[in-house]
Amino acid sequence: MLDNLKRIYSPNFDIKKRKPKSIEFIILHYTGMKKEKDALERLTNQNSKVSCHYFITYSGEIINLVPDLYTSWHAGRSAWKKKKSLNSKSLGIEISNPGHTFKYANFKKKQIKSLFLLVSKLKKKYKIRNTHILGHSDIAPDRKKDPGEKFPWKLMKKKNMSIWHDLNEVMLKSLRNQKCTKFELFKFFNNLKKIGYQAKSKIKAAKAFQRRFRQEQISGKIDKECLLISNSLIKLNKYLNFIKF
Repeated sequence: MLDNLKRIYSPNFDIKKRKPKSIEFIILHYTGMKKEKDALERLTNQNSKVSCHYFITYSGEIINLVPDLYTSWHAGRSAWKKKKSLNSKSLGIEISNPGHTFKYANFKKKQIKSLFLLVSKLKKKYKIRNTHILGHSDIAPDRKKDPGEKFPWKLMKKKNMSIWHDLNEVMLKSLRNQKCTKFELFKFFNNLKKIGYQAKSKIKAAKAFQRRFRQEQISGKIDKECLLISNSLIKLNKYLNFIKF
């Protein structure tokens, strides 16, 4: 399936070729447009100044727009931990979905199946860490919401292509909406920085975190559930730094 991908040329990429070892991240997006054909046209229009490496249609077809070893323009202003301007360090994958502006919808099963096949191959080929498979809202929380709270990050973790906490869901829900102390709030936002989030707005950073790790309630308000999840992820990150993916 992945050896004979359909290719549609996008002129929106850096001319200079990059080395395979420079590819450290996979960034997932939704298109955020009403019509799929309009999204594809935008990503291949030189006046739009945006593109991606791969586009996944509603039917699950994978289309290659920019070769891996060229930098596509998908991330924009972005950062994760101490890394900035992630276009040059990443592969961008756009998934057809109207997004929050146009009646945000569940992703199709065919799309997710194709995505998992693609990410699995790219992860292995470029030795990308699970902690470096991220959403656009993770690396640009002040600006972006995609791929959003309907994206199956937990399922992706089960396929060994992402991270997720290992906490009991029933126990977590019992902590939902329980207020944090000032010290606990300080600890939460410090955890966010350690995980990788970089944002000017604390509320938007919190929402990005919730869209990824507490998807049932996206409020920007921090409760004890969010705090416990962030603590768990810090411990997980420390562990993952010592193992090979």
